[in-house]
Amino acid sequence: MNKKPRIALILTGGGARAAYQVGVLKAVRELLPEPRKNPFHIYCGTSAGAINAATMASWAENFGAGVDHLSYVWENFSAHQVYRTDFLGVLSSGASWFTALMFSWLTHRAPKSLLDNAPLRQLLTDSLNFSRIDQAIERQALHSVSITCSGYSSGQSVTFFQGPADSQAWQRSQRVSAHVKLTVDHLLASSAIPFIFPAVRVNREWFGDGSMRQNAPISPAIHLGADKVLVVGNGRTHEENARPKWVTYPSLAQIGGHVLASIFLDSLSVDIERLIRINHTISLIPERVREGQGTTLRPIEVLVVSPSERLDALAALNTKALPWVIRILLRSIGAMSRREGALASYLLFERAYTKQLVDLGYRDAMAQREQLIKFLGIETSPRTCDDHDQIQDFA
Repeated sequence: MNKKPRIALILTGGGARAAYQVGVLKAVRELLPEPRKNPFHIYCGTSAGAINAATMASWAENFGAGVDHLSYVWENFSAHQVYRTDFLGVLSSGASWFTALMFSWLTHRAPKSLLDNAPLRQLLTDSLNFSRIDQAIERQALHSVSITCSGYSSGQSVTFFQGPADSQAWQRSQRVSAHVKLTVDHLLASSAIPFIFPAVRVNREWFGDGSMRQNAPISPAIHLGADKVLVVGNGRTHEENARPKWVTYPSLAQIGGHVLASIFLDSLSVDIERLIRINHTISLIPERVREGQGTTLRPIEVLVVSPSERLDALAALNTKALPWVIRILLRSIGAMSRREGALASYLLFERAYTKQLVDLGYRDAMAQREQLIKFLGIETSPRTCDDHDQIQDFA
């Protein structure tokens, strides 16, 4: 009997852009004949995608309810749930950052972050039940879940994963892993966008956003035994931009958006291309030859769902939904113009924007309906019942 392939879901970083992933998950749930049954054996998340991955892992015994859980949050989001948006809070964190930046030589204090994300810690603490992950693994509703962070001292990309007791850690050049019990600290560390949110100490090292220096985003899923990987990106992976004539000097917002795009988007596209090339090379070697040589290389089936529209353009149309004090802060660096929505797209945790991303993710996934059905091995017989669970509030 052929072994059933192990399927991994890879959720990438991108701040508020991660709402797009929820739309894809809603489409997957709709395609499943049994929405309760988790179609993914492995969840791999980075940055904001780490929060979505950990949430779905904790709901692995009822996939449909987990999707409802995420949908409720992302479709009703407000920025104050992620970072302080009150005048005193923004003034305090901003003033502290700029003061430390200017006078660190005198105070010996390094600047921490532009925004205070204490509300996010509270939200995750209240809404995530990490004990369910071990329970799901024991009951074989889930194989493993991984969260990737970037170590500021070591410069390494560190993947913290939770799985069966016999799971093996791995180490590659500038990439290591650790078998742990995941906590809120791992999620906050992975989603700590540089300069914007503070680094988080995990054990003996300070960590920041996992997308930094993550040159192989698909690698954790493969190390954890995936045979298939569904990758949900937060940017258009094959986008060719025109090279317009630009007269004025680039604003801080334009530079910041460019840097964040490099962190969150570029490495994923490169890794997907690398995996496709490796798969092609493996296909040229007969399986009996590979087995005879004792090689561990195996083909990995990959399917990518990525936005069909520019998310920064959508963000630029919705920046007015941000709290006024945040709008003033972003306007000071040129991030409020209609052509400079890239930076705002990562911070726009407001339902006016996130609901659009959820809807876009759903439409894009359903546009690949046949590919998803084949990839997930979904039987096309009609459902016998509707198994959507009641949405639960996180208050």
